[in-house]
Amino acid sequence: MGSGITCAGCGIELQTENSSRAGYAPAQALEKETVICRRCFRLKHYNEVQDVHLTDDDFLKILNELSSRDALIVKIVDIFDFSGSWLDGIQRFSGSNDVLLVGNKSDLLPKSVRKSKVVNWMKRQAKEFGLKPAETLLMSAQTGDGVEETAAWIDKLRKGKDVYVVGATNTGKSSFINQLIRRFSDGESPVDITTSNIPGTTLDRIDIPLDETSTLYDTPGIINRHQIAHLLNKEDLKTISPKKEIKQLIHQLNPGQTLYFGGLARMDFVKGNPGSFVVNMSNELPVHRTKLENADQLYEKHAGGMLAPPTGKETAFPAFKKSSWKLPAVKTDLVISGLGWITVHAPGAEVMLHVPEGVQVSMRESIY
Repeated sequence: MGSGITCAGCGIELQTENSSRAGYAPAQALEKETVICRRCFRLKHYNEVQDVHLTDDDFLKILNELSSRDALIVKIVDIFDFSGSWLDGIQRFSGSNDVLLVGNKSDLLPKSVRKSKVVNWMKRQAKEFGLKPAETLLMSAQTGDGVEETAAWIDKLRKGKDVYVVGATNTGKSSFINQLIRRFSDGESPVDITTSNIPGTTLDRIDIPLDETSTLYDTPGIINRHQIAHLLNKEDLKTISPKKEIKQLIHQLNPGQTLYFGGLARMDFVKGNPGSFVVNMSNELPVHRTKLENADQLYEKHAGGMLAPPTGKETAFPAFKKSSWKLPAVKTDLVISGLGWITVHAPGAEVMLHVPEGVQVSMRESIY
């Protein structure tokens, strides 16, 4: 039986009977004014992650309620993984409610990039995905840049209504809400929501009062299985998750050359004129360049070593699946969901991408 008390960290209803299931807390912990479950406690203090027995349906059930609510929907996307963190069916979830689209992690973009151009790019991408937001913003929940502007737009658009913050896992929803709590809470020591780079940290809806009649709700992140993060252990996940402004790696390639992104993915330049290939990925991820004729042998010899992550012998790591791409005349991004992208300026070039089975790849107008 549930206790009727929810975890202040992840929102799950607490229970004291089964330590292997989500929401477990020792009985004596329920006597405290603010209670978090054992999973959140271990994640906060020891960076330990415990598996939870929740399905995708458990997460979707909460979002399916939104279309019947009269509220403002704040949709958070990861600007570093825009298409990978997009929620398919957001129009169905939002119903007739206004949607405020917020691109998080702007601190990862090179400082030379004009934010106004990124916002305009976001608007075009959202339109392609079938969404017309009431407003589109850019922010960093990590640094706080743009948070107050986002809060002001929330207040303007909600018109006294409740607010639901939605997004895929690891987009920074809870980090954003923690920024709001710290900046605007009247309490002397507000309690932060549990955050980490581990997908699925928030397990149930978390309610935060805005005023006497309305509430802000942090909803659990929907798990997009096509993101590469779901194939990695937590140490490898740290390697591919950018923590600061990315340093673009520029490669001038000729046909017959290959780039390896750790041992996680590979790009072959098959045919075309020499061109520019700019890697936009975590600074911690090693990129190796080799001849296409040597690429298979290099992987067989160095996967898990020089070509890592994944580190060591990842027996469960899927085999690569190939896809062929012919590039248009304009600058184009080849996107590997959850890993980053390669900006290519080699009109008419043909390239082959190798990614783990199930990981999404796509081509889009260049973000810059």
